[in-house]
Amino acid sequence: MSMNNQALPGNAIAVALRKCRSAFVNVGMLSCVANILMLSGPLFMLQIYDRVLTSRSLPTLAVLVGLVFGLFIFLALVDMIRTRMLLRVGHQIDVAINQKTFGLIMQLPLVSRSNGDGLQPARDLDQLRQFIGSAGPIALFDMPWMPIYLAIVFLFHPLLGFAALAGIVILVVLSFVNEVLTVRHVREVSMLFARRSALGEAGRRNAETVRALGMAPAMMRKWSEVHDPLLERSRRLGDVMGTLTSATKAIRLLLQSMILALGAYLAVQQLVTPGVMIAASIITARALSPIEQAIGHWRNFVGARQAYARLNTLLSSLPGDDGKTALPAPMKTLAVENIVVVPPGAKTPSVQGVSFELKAGDGLGIIGPSAAGKSSLARAIVGVWLLPKGHVRLDGAAIDQWHPEVLGRHIGYLPQDIELFDGTVAENISRFEEESSDEQIVAAAELAGVHELIVKLVDGYETQIGESGSTLSAGQRQRIGLARALYDDPFLIVLDEPNSNLDSEGEVALTRTIRQLRARDKIVIVIAHRPSAIDAVEKVLVMAEGCVKAFGPKVEVLKSVLAPVPTPAAAKKQNKPASSSEPLPPLSIPRFLGKTASVHAMPKRDRK
Repeated sequence: MSMNNQALPGNAIAVALRKCRSAFVNVGMLSCVANILMLSGPLFMLQIYDRVLTSRSLPTLAVLVGLVFGLFIFLALVDMIRTRMLLRVGHQIDVAINQKTFGLIMQLPLVSRSNGDGLQPARDLDQLRQFIGSAGPIALFDMPWMPIYLAIVFLFHPLLGFAALAGIVILVVLSFVNEVLTVRHVREVSMLFARRSALGEAGRRNAETVRALGMAPAMMRKWSEVHDPLLERSRRLGDVMGTLTSATKAIRLLLQSMILALGAYLAVQQLVTPGVMIAASIITARALSPIEQAIGHWRNFVGARQAYARLNTLLSSLPGDDGKTALPAPMKTLAVENIVVVPPGAKTPSVQGVSFELKAGDGLGIIGPSAAGKSSLARAIVGVWLLPKGHVRLDGAAIDQWHPEVLGRHIGYLPQDIELFDGTVAENISRFEEESSDEQIVAAAELAGVHELIVKLVDGYETQIGESGSTLSAGQRQRIGLARALYDDPFLIVLDEPNSNLDSEGEVALTRTIRQLRARDKIVIVIAHRPSAIDAVEKVLVMAEGCVKAFGPKVEVLKSVLAPVPTPAAAKKQNKPASSSEPLPPLSIPRFLGKTASVHAMPKRDRK
């Protein structure tokens, strides 16, 4: 039953189940043995009543007791083995697809808008694994034996057989009623549970804001709006399941008693022996047991079936990244060709028809007002959002021709919202690579200008930063995030507002880093609101409403979009002498660049 974590084509779960086919066959064979051994009890009772009591033979009793004792021990062993085999099947299925499931968790936010906490695929896999290892599948393996048990009861007497058949029909009808009444409730409970988990995670993540702004009552109200319906749906589901389970148990006990009564009547009429009366009652109970077990585990069965369907749909819908031809590392150009960007879950594009080309050593600043599409463009360039139209190419090859893990080695990306992971500073800089070297980590930190900051921490590069880097300041997180972006010497570096949390020292270090990167023939793209972030680039792209308004050399583009600089003649008219030593006044950017934005006139310099 061994499996590996290699890519599974097609329906990944079905493939994983097929790999466990031999295990299921073995469980089926063990179920045959177990169900045959289940007849030990009825046959023992039959012999006790019809042979021992009539002959009063104690040696016969001793032999029967010893025989049934051994058979029941063997039954326990067989039952234990098949239970453990199903547990291991569930484990092997988890091993086969757990990495793909985690990949779903990381990919889903990039292709769709999630309504929960994003962990539903992991919960679905857990539910599927737990159901396979539970008593539910055992009941399914035992169900084919119902006709055999029923045939044995018919052999005892037709009236006993018809009575047992009536009980089986009633329980089968109850199982269908159970399906109709519970499937919707199970689905609703699952959805509400995901929403509650998402809200709880959001409250935990924003605990400081909730406390500081006195938002606790409002958050409590939102919690109740989700929790109360969940509680109500769970109660309804519990009521339905409890009612049907109790009815099933009562019908089984009643039928068993009726079989016993009918057997007693037939025994009085001397149509059957007392042993047959007892044996028929026990065998009928055994025939009904799988249905009763199935109804008792029906909620888990429905949940596992829905989990299977959700996982199967997601695994089949997301594109695979396996089997791509290895391409050489990009070293020359970046081309953006008429791309359209639609945020996950949205219908309206946030970027339309953007095209430009950069060469090794170029630096590009992307500016524009809020909601202009700058961050969307950045996400498209680094390949985290799929493009419905257009291409982003590195050295002529569209970035979707690379496997994401390989492409990531050639890209450095600093997102607008810095997210670090629980671990050490060194682990975060190295992107948690197992084979990273200390030299690479320190080199990235030095290039980002953060080495001295790191060595001043309590444990230096081995400092544990906590979840989301909670032990660090916003500026420290941003600078360590920059070092992570520069790890392993990527060719394309995209920085989304890299100076938003930096002080003056950090901004100087950032400018120095961008110049060093360009001097090493890297392509650097900087999304910025503050002018200091684009001081080290020589090209500017202006965006507004998702479109390019201007693109070209920085000085020319800024001159075309900024208000004109007062000339010396204009200064004389205002009785103000024009002095070359006096700093130039700030130049206001037009409204489409943002009402509050301004930059100072910059002399022409070769930033490369």
